[in-house]
Amino acid sequence: MNILVINGSPKGAGSNSYQLTTAFLEGMKQELPDIQTKELFISRMDIKPCKGCFSCWSSTPGQCCIQDDMGQNIQDLLWADITIWSFPLYYFTVPGPLKSLIDRQLPMVLPFMEEKEGQVGNGNHPSRYDMSGKRTVVISTCGFYTAEGNYDGVYSLFDHLCGRGNYTAIFCGQGELFRVPELSARTDEYLSYVRQAGKEYGKGGISIETQELLNQLLLPRETFEACADASWGIDRKGAESGRESFGATRESDTLIFTRQMAALYHRENYPGKDIVLEMYYTDVDESCQILLGRDGSHVYTDGSLIATTRIETPAAVWRSIAAGEIRGDEAMMQGLYRVKGDFTLMLKWDSYFGSSHPQVKGEEAAQSQKNTNMNILLIPWVVLWIVPAMHRQWGCLMSIGVCALVPLIFYRNKKTVYDVLTNVLVTGISIAMLAGCSEKWMVPLSYLFFGLMWLLSCPGGQVPLTAHYSMNSYGGEDALQNVLFLKTNRILTMLWGILYLLTSVFTWFMMRTPISGLVGLINSAVPIFMGVFTAWFQKWYPAKVAEGK
Repeated sequence: MNILVINGSPKGAGSNSYQLTTAFLEGMKQELPDIQTKELFISRMDIKPCKGCFSCWSSTPGQCCIQDDMGQNIQDLLWADITIWSFPLYYFTVPGPLKSLIDRQLPMVLPFMEEKEGQVGNGNHPSRYDMSGKRTVVISTCGFYTAEGNYDGVYSLFDHLCGRGNYTAIFCGQGELFRVPELSARTDEYLSYVRQAGKEYGKGGISIETQELLNQLLLPRETFEACADASWGIDRKGAESGRESFGATRESDTLIFTRQMAALYHRENYPGKDIVLEMYYTDVDESCQILLGRDGSHVYTDGSLIATTRIETPAAVWRSIAAGEIRGDEAMMQGLYRVKGDFTLMLKWDSYFGSSHPQVKGEEAAQSQKNTNMNILLIPWVVLWIVPAMHRQWGCLMSIGVCALVPLIFYRNKKTVYDVLTNVLVTGISIAMLAGCSEKWMVPLSYLFFGLMWLLSCPGGQVPLTAHYSMNSYGGEDALQNVLFLKTNRILTMLWGILYLLTSVFTWFMMRTPISGLVGLINSAVPIFMGVFTAWFQKWYPAKVAEGK
């Protein structure tokens, strides 16, 4: 199969539309690895405008009188089984040089008039060549927040050229976002949908589900338009009034960057009180304040607000973090930037400034979005430590029953390996006690097993036990890639493990005293204090690291 790509963008290989086209081709090659491709970059070619002399119909049939690159282009169009037209939207149609190429296809048709069944418009010309079986794809981006309603001119053009419904179109709004490194996570996600579309096209056609993903907005309209307006670095009121020129009012790059960052604020996640984020760019000695309020975000440059959170960073470092070139937590651990004030904003950063993602459908996606629940881990152990002390036989049977029921009660939650291990250990200990094993040995042994389960998850390279559950409050599984998050949880998991190892020793001695029946209640009270410490440490330690102390 031969595929011809016609890149009609003046930016050539740097075109936003060309990124989509490349992804589409990659998808096709997954399904059709043996395809041959040619690419025409119109910006590099000599294609003069049509003279309208009709010599290609009369004097030299099928041959244009203009000697330039168009003769070879026609041969390439005839060679191709699939032609992919790639271009940005220019004034609601195709760029001028590409329109010249389309005009210069006149030698490919005969001068005679004909009417085609189902054709668009009135009157047509028969093709000079057999074009049956050839397919067309049109891929384009535009600078508006949506493609809907802005491609009427393009649809009309290709309806005439190919016939309505005889070509596949992928039109994407917000095309300028594809050149913004700070939004690469979102644009890469969209490109994966284009890649999937190419794969499906190679099989025969793009599915409705994939087309729906392609039709979704990259960013909400309000967010995109605020980012787009901020990118020019011009005061809008002054520009609209004509009082200010571009050169005189151009804002600094750091201020433009800050305005675009502020535009990404998700006001639906407003925490109930205003937040003032102060960005101090140390390398240029410039400060910008972002007020995050109920009605949206506002940027101030006069330092008039009292910052609740202050980030001191070189502009280049923060740009690298925003572009995904370096993880924010890693940069913090390396001391590349510092955070002062309320660290809560940093812990909730993605909920305030994260890219908006369309919901992924499907059973597998639903499973991956389930949260873990520490109750699945703790309830069987608590029952084992308290109830058998009241009545050994019924208490052990209840422990076994809880191990069977808890997974059913929390069926909506995602299970961890520690939840499964808990069921195995608690059930095994309960059965051993029913079989006659002494409580004086089995209860301390249960605390020992519990403590070891925590400690053995601490070595580097593993995800510590507490992280599997606390990640729900810090962005889900993405938090497991956060170095600072993992280190905080590794320390806490180790402390909890040591606590339960000590508890096993304490329990061994207590089980040999007259108050052995109270062991479960006493040992259940001790973790309350550890829980208070954990809540404090989860906030204190990251803030301490962020301040560079």
